[in-house]
Amino acid sequence: MFSLGSWLPGLTWGWALLDALLQGLVGACAISVLCSLLKVYLYIQCLNDPEGQAEKEAMRAQRRVLEPLHVLVLTGLLALVGSRVAALVVLEFSLRAVSTLLSLSKGSHSTQLYLLCQYSLGCGVSCGLSFLLEGAPHGTCNLALAAGLAGLLACSARRLARHVCTLYELHSTAQYCGVCILLLSTGHRIPRLLRRALAITFTVADLAAVALINRDFLSTGEAVRFWTPLTICYTLLIIYMQEEPQQSSRRRPVFQTVLVRMGGLFILLLTVGHWVDIFHILISLLGELWCLLHARVMLEACWRQDFTQRSRLDRQPRWASEEAS
Repeated sequence: MFSLGSWLPGLTWGWALLDALLQGLVGACAISVLCSLLKVYLYIQCLNDPEGQAEKEAMRAQRRVLEPLHVLVLTGLLALVGSRVAALVVLEFSLRAVSTLLSLSKGSHSTQLYLLCQYSLGCGVSCGLSFLLEGAPHGTCNLALAAGLAGLLACSARRLARHVCTLYELHSTAQYCGVCILLLSTGHRIPRLLRRALAITFTVADLAAVALINRDFLSTGEAVRFWTPLTICYTLLIIYMQEEPQQSSRRRPVFQTVLVRMGGLFILLLTVGHWVDIFHILISLLGELWCLLHARVMLEACWRQDFTQRSRLDRQPRWASEEAS
């Protein structure tokens, strides 16, 4: 007669792997929704900008098979990353995003920040699910339901982006497609919608990240020994980001920034982390680079839009002084 106890370790490991894959799938779908909605917005902006025609054609020419492959790779990477490293990535991006938003001039916003948060968003969703479903009696069923809903949202957003890239130019002129007419009048509000959704997501993810990190400490002394170098590391990273020139929105410095950020966390975890955390940092580096490579066309469009916005805001004080004189 088979013993149930001999099967339990294998069953526990199997359920843990399934939970990790489902969490990774939800995070990957969240990234896919973000990219699809941002693609819709950037395509419409490039369509109205004579200098953005190259980016518009590049977004239209992207192959359909790349989207499922992108989600599949991100699902695997997010499933492999441990909760501690995912929490550190979330906290680092949240501090960097707050610092970037505070440094922006009044009336401006950074469209590029939406693309830079892709992998951090996936880690944030994974952290939030780990924290909210910890100890839940039907956690796997809840994750399966969340994965199904996230998959439906990702597929709907992907179909919307494909429809816009294919038919928006025709339908917005003829005005007989309800979706394109709606985007024609309200498409400029997409960044505001994304900004609010990301603010809520990262608020929950930050709380979950702090709780997930603190649960590994048995005493206050251990927590202090971990959080002190972590605070110093994050402070130095933020100072480095703020001292970068405005031209750093180009593609090459964006990749250099990712290497600096992951390198800082790598050195930190060499001193206060575990060996498995080093492996998870390398996976996170691959995830960050994969997200940026997939969105390289949109990065160029974001850089052009942010540069145009900065130039317009820089000219406004000049016009005001000329009118006053």
